[in-house]
Amino acid sequence: MLKRTAKYFWSVREQFIKYFVVGISGLFLDIFLLAFFTRVLGQNPTLSLIFTQLVVLVYNFSLNKYWSFANRELPHRQIVRYLVLAGFNYIFSLIVMYVFNESLGFDEILVRIATIALMVSWNFFLYKYWVYKIKKY
Repeated sequence: MLKRTAKYFWSVREQFIKYFVVGISGLFLDIFLLAFFTRVLGQNPTLSLIFTQLVVLVYNFSLNKYWSFANRELPHRQIVRYLVLAGFNYIFSLIVMYVFNESLGFDEILVRIATIALMVSWNFFLYKYWVYKIKKY
Protein backbone atom coordinates (compact mmCIF):
# COMPACT_ATOMS: atom_id res chain seq x y z
CA MET A 1 0.00 0.00 0.00
CA LEU A 2 2.73 2.45 0.97
CA LYS A 3 4.80 1.52 -2.09
CA ARG A 4 1.81 2.06 -4.38
CA THR A 5 1.07 5.44 -2.79
CA ALA A 6 4.71 6.54 -3.17
CA LYS A 7 4.69 5.38 -6.80
CA TYR A 8 1.53 7.36 -7.47
CA PHE A 9 2.93 10.57 -5.94
CA TRP A 10 6.14 10.11 -7.94
CA SER A 11 4.10 9.77 -11.14
CA VAL A 12 2.28 13.10 -10.63
CA ARG A 13 5.30 15.04 -9.35
CA GLU A 14 5.75 17.20 -12.46
CA GLN A 15 2.09 18.14 -12.48
CA PHE A 16 2.19 18.86 -8.77
CA ILE A 17 5.30 21.04 -9.14
CA LYS A 18 3.56 23.10 -11.84
CA TYR A 19 0.44 23.33 -9.67
CA PHE A 20 2.64 24.40 -6.77
CA VAL A 21 4.36 27.12 -8.86
CA VAL A 22 0.98 28.46 -9.99
CA GLY A 23 -0.22 28.31 -6.40
CA ILE A 24 2.80 30.13 -4.96
CA SER A 25 2.64 32.85 -7.61
CA GLY A 26 -1.12 33.08 -7.04
CA LEU A 27 -0.45 33.36 -3.31
CA PHE A 28 1.91 36.29 -3.87
CA LEU A 29 -0.63 37.96 -6.16
CA ASP A 30 -3.39 37.32 -3.62
CA ILE A 31 -1.40 38.65 -0.66
CA PHE A 32 -0.13 41.66 -2.63
CA LEU A 33 -3.65 42.62 -3.69
CA LEU A 34 -5.05 42.03 -0.19
CA ALA A 35 -2.32 44.18 1.37
CA PHE A 36 -2.84 46.86 -1.28
CA PHE A 37 -6.59 47.05 -0.71
CA THR A 38 -6.38 46.91 3.10
CA ARG A 39 -3.16 48.73 3.95
CA VAL A 40 -2.82 51.21 1.09
CA LEU A 41 -6.46 51.91 0.26
CA GLY A 42 -7.75 51.28 3.81
CA GLN A 43 -10.51 48.87 2.79
CA ASN A 44 -12.14 46.28 5.05
CA PRO A 45 -10.24 42.92 4.84
CA THR A 46 -13.34 40.82 4.22
CA LEU A 47 -14.53 43.14 1.44
CA SER A 48 -11.02 43.34 -0.01
CA LEU A 49 -10.97 39.57 -0.25
CA ILE A 50 -13.94 39.78 -2.63
CA PHE A 51 -11.94 41.87 -5.11
CA THR A 52 -8.71 39.92 -4.81
CA GLN A 53 -10.46 36.61 -5.38
CA LEU A 54 -11.89 37.69 -8.74
CA VAL A 55 -8.40 38.40 -10.08
CA VAL A 56 -6.81 35.31 -8.55
CA LEU A 57 -9.59 33.00 -9.79
CA VAL A 58 -9.00 33.94 -13.42
CA TYR A 59 -5.23 33.73 -12.97
CA ASN A 60 -5.29 30.29 -11.31
CA PHE A 61 -7.89 28.77 -13.64
CA SER A 62 -6.02 29.77 -16.77
CA LEU A 63 -2.54 28.72 -15.67
CA ASN A 64 -3.67 25.45 -14.09
CA LYS A 65 -5.81 24.48 -17.08
CA TYR A 66 -3.26 25.12 -19.79
CA TRP A 67 0.05 24.67 -18.00
CA SER A 68 -0.26 22.52 -14.85
CA PHE A 69 -2.80 20.02 -16.15
CA ALA A 70 -2.16 20.57 -19.90
CA ASN A 71 -5.85 20.39 -20.66
CA ARG A 72 -7.00 21.61 -24.08
CA GLU A 73 -10.64 20.56 -23.92
CA LEU A 74 -13.36 23.15 -24.24
CA PRO A 75 -13.57 24.85 -20.87
CA HIS A 76 -17.36 25.10 -20.40
CA ARG A 77 -17.75 22.13 -18.00
CA GLN A 78 -14.42 22.87 -16.38
CA ILE A 79 -15.41 26.45 -15.68
CA VAL A 80 -18.60 25.29 -13.97
CA ARG A 81 -16.70 22.76 -11.86
CA TYR A 82 -13.95 25.25 -11.13
CA LEU A 83 -16.50 27.86 -10.05
CA VAL A 84 -18.24 25.34 -7.76
CA LEU A 85 -14.92 24.54 -6.09
CA ALA A 86 -13.92 28.21 -6.07
CA GLY A 87 -17.30 29.10 -4.58
CA PHE A 88 -16.77 26.64 -1.75
CA ASN A 89 -13.20 27.91 -1.19
CA TYR A 90 -14.43 31.50 -1.37
CA ILE A 91 -17.15 31.02 1.24
CA PHE A 92 -14.70 29.09 3.40
CA SER A 93 -12.17 31.97 3.05
CA LEU A 94 -14.73 34.64 3.93
CA ILE A 95 -15.92 32.76 7.01
CA VAL A 96 -12.35 32.14 8.20
CA MET A 97 -11.39 35.80 7.54
CA TYR A 98 -14.44 37.06 9.41
CA VAL A 99 -13.96 34.73 12.38
CA PHE A 100 -10.21 35.00 12.79
CA ASN A 101 -9.63 38.60 11.68
CA GLU A 102 -12.73 40.55 12.55
CA SER A 103 -13.90 38.54 15.57
CA LEU A 104 -10.63 37.29 17.08
CA GLY A 105 -8.26 40.02 15.85
CA PHE A 106 -5.68 37.93 13.98
CA ASP A 107 -3.69 39.68 11.23
CA GLU A 108 -5.50 39.41 7.87
CA ILE A 109 -2.36 38.42 5.97
CA LEU A 110 -1.62 35.53 8.36
CA VAL A 111 -5.23 34.41 8.21
CA ARG A 112 -5.13 34.44 4.41
CA ILE A 113 -1.88 32.46 4.22
CA ALA A 114 -3.22 29.83 6.62
CA THR A 115 -6.48 29.56 4.70
CA ILE A 116 -4.69 29.15 1.36
CA ALA A 117 -2.35 26.51 2.82
CA LEU A 118 -5.33 24.50 3.99
CA MET A 119 -7.18 24.80 0.68
CA VAL A 120 -4.10 23.68 -1.31
CA SER A 121 -4.33 20.30 0.41
CA TRP A 122 -7.66 19.45 -1.21
CA ASN A 123 -7.50 21.55 -4.40
CA PHE A 124 -4.77 19.58 -6.24
CA PHE A 125 -6.77 16.37 -6.18
CA LEU A 126 -10.05 18.07 -7.00
CA TYR A 127 -8.44 19.89 -9.93
CA LYS A 128 -6.78 16.74 -11.24
CA TYR A 129 -9.68 14.33 -10.89
CA TRP A 130 -12.73 16.54 -11.17
CA VAL A 131 -12.18 20.00 -12.67
CA TYR A 132 -9.59 19.26 -15.37
CA LYS A 133 -10.28 15.54 -15.74
CA ILE A 134 -9.59 14.51 -19.31
CA LYS A 135 -12.40 12.50 -20.86
CA LYS A 136 -11.38 9.18 -22.33
CA TYR A 137 -13.20 8.47 -25.55
